[in-house]
Amino acid sequence: MSARAAGVEQLRPANAAEAARALAAAAGAGRSVRVTGAGTKRGWGHVVAQAGVELSTAGLDEIVEHNEGDLTAVLGAGVTLARAQATFARAGQMLAVDPPLGAAVDPTLGADGGATIGGTVATADSGPYRHRYHALRDLVIGVAVALPDGSVARAGGKVIKNVAGYDLAKLMTGAFGTLGVICEVSLRLHPRPVSTATAHAPGDDPALLAGVACALARRPLEPLALDLDWQRGGGAVLARFAGRTAAEQAAGAAQIMRQAGLQSATVVEDDEPLWERQRAGQRAASEGAVVRVAATPRRLADVLEAGAAIGARVVARGAIGSAWVRLPGAQPAQLVAAVERLRARLAPSPATVLDAPEAVRAALDPWGALQPAAVELMRRVKARFDPQGTCNRGLFIGGI
Repeated sequence: MSARAAGVEQLRPANAAEAARALAAAAGAGRSVRVTGAGTKRGWGHVVAQAGVELSTAGLDEIVEHNEGDLTAVLGAGVTLARAQATFARAGQMLAVDPPLGAAVDPTLGADGGATIGGTVATADSGPYRHRYHALRDLVIGVAVALPDGSVARAGGKVIKNVAGYDLAKLMTGAFGTLGVICEVSLRLHPRPVSTATAHAPGDDPALLAGVACALARRPLEPLALDLDWQRGGGAVLARFAGRTAAEQAAGAAQIMRQAGLQSATVVEDDEPLWERQRAGQRAASEGAVVRVAATPRRLADVLEAGAAIGARVVARGAIGSAWVRLPGAQPAQLVAAVERLRARLAPSPATVLDAPEAVRAALDPWGALQPAAVELMRRVKARFDPQGTCNRGLFIGGI
């Protein structure tokens, strides 16, 4: 399917072969292609010139397979996470990925809009469940990718034990659509928790909160998620548990928190609002920005304090060290200054501007300072898959 608006050709392929042909035609004509899903992450990456072609994955919206017995599924890239999770839930299963879904920009995605499978894989987005289930690339067991040379590359399989070509799936995860168009994804699923409960411990000392989170991470506990939440003046440690004994497990974690100095620790059984708020902290408010900091658990107190110093809210994974610093709405110059202060204070921990107004991303490099050798390696990979620079030109690290 093809249309044209404001000089931009808009394509909506129905399958991987159509997407590959469209990419090959654009590459042959020297035209750039902007790959889009629901549009929930259009404020991510470098500010780039308007592409000659916009290729939407909205037509790749089929749930190809759901193999309940094997706990696997094959999904088109345009399937929304909300729709996929609703389908899996009917079988008592889930995709163990829970990023904030965002609001869909593409109205054709309908009432279940929000982040798509393809966009989530392309950006390696994640949520609190990363604590238990690891990164998204560990759940992707196969991909079908349309390439700019007109071919469709397939790697991996439908079952977890088949690892042929698995590295290609990892390579595409987090590449921001700069190597090709993810058209289909095979995923590992997990049982859906029958119930959850959260140990929640508020406190006003960032060092104590971070220390308690690190201590919990070393205990023989099995939480679904272990998070920190912080704003100027106070925050909390949150540990979520699942299963029929979720409340008992949370009570045990709360006792550990109290022994460590967080005397107000309690158990919250109706805990979804707590975690929805955590996920919301990973997305920018209107005219605001979000910076993802790749720290270590031992540096989380520094991250909390640095966020508070610029008036931001911080959401962090307690056992991993990743943190999202959410800056409130402000003038672009103020946001740029805040990001630069944050980077200077937390160096050498990488601080990536994930979501921000265009004026902010134009005034600074969203990806920050990187090792030249790493950027050169990425350029070589880009040249191997997309020598004409057709896919999402200039969006990624180093202007790739």
